[in-house]
Amino acid sequence: MKTSAKFSTIAVAIAMLAAPSFPQSPNAPAPAVQVRQEEPAKFFRLDFILKELEGGKVINSRSYSTSASTRASDGGCSIRSGDKVGRSDGSGKISYIDIGVSIDCNNLRLVDNQLAIHLSVDISNPSTEPHPEVVIRQNRWSATTLVPIRKAVTLFSSDSTTSKGQTQLELTATPLP
Repeated sequence: MKTSAKFSTIAVAIAMLAAPSFPQSPNAPAPAVQVRQEEPAKFFRLDFILKELEGGKVINSRSYSTSASTRASDGGCSIRSGDKVGRSDGSGKISYIDIGVSIDCNNLRLVDNQLAIHLSVDISNPSTEPHPEVVIRQNRWSATTLVPIRKAVTLFSSDSTTSKGQTQLELTATPLP
């Protein structure tokens, strides 16, 4: 039984190798190649509001706006706003620390009339509490999320580690003509 199965397999392989191959006619149509067309880019205005809350009440807010497209080759968008804080090491040498707001958005795409977007956010500021050393408070978020079009939505919320304060980031995505 094993010998006949081996013989059959070898016979089929020889028949396939011995089958004549015919060159394709020069008039034969080329095989169809499926090329996926990228959808036309859609552009959005992204309005971010960074809120600082104390006891549930907004005590400070800052706004940041940019535009971005759903075209992958556009590379997304970035917002940078802040300061450099100098810090002496005691020997007269000063090093600088970036503080402020950094927002990076990429991989924008429209999904069922919502905007899918990947965000990386870094918010840092010097502490207002007295310390012998410079203390930098920092919040970082990174996520892919769905944002309803033309509706403000809170993307991130973080409690302070040292007070009853809270930091929130809100986004409104508005289509551009």
